[in-house]
Amino acid sequence: MITQKLQDAINGQIAKEIWSANLYLSMAFYFDKEGFQGFANWMKKQSQEEMEHAYTMADYIIRRGGTAEVRQIDAVPGTWDSPLEVFEHVYEHECYVSKCIDELHDMAIEEHDKATQDFLWTFIREQVEEEATASGIVDRIKKMGATAIFNLDEQYGKRV
Repeated sequence: MITQKLQDAINGQIAKEIWSANLYLSMAFYFDKEGFQGFANWMKKQSQEEMEHAYTMADYIIRRGGTAEVRQIDAVPGTWDSPLEVFEHVYEHECYVSKCIDELHDMAIEEHDKATQDFLWTFIREQVEEEATASGIVDRIKKMGATAIFNLDEQYGKRV
């Protein structure tokens, strides 16, 4: 059985994952409007992935005898000045999510809940990849410059 403290914290993370999904969907809308369909596709996939995280966390809470919740989700930003600014925002956000997952894992250690510690390691490992991917895109945009942005858009549009 999951403790109330961990249940509440994971439910909080579910809300953050849904907010993240909305953020990436908003970024997809921005890219579509600006004519970057490849980046828009990439962001839509990212949004779907965040919703999958929310579903996985809810399923986990329920399997452990708890109650999963859908909490109120705050509005997300909707405008940026450039693709670079969007991906810098993605990188900063993924670093924030990593911190949140780490804090959940620390709480699971404090609660002596080995099952939750093990469950969270999947997300900890994934966050390493998420940060590296976002950072890599930022670096590529900076190195390649504005003229190459359309090549990157095409490349990231191939994400399945």
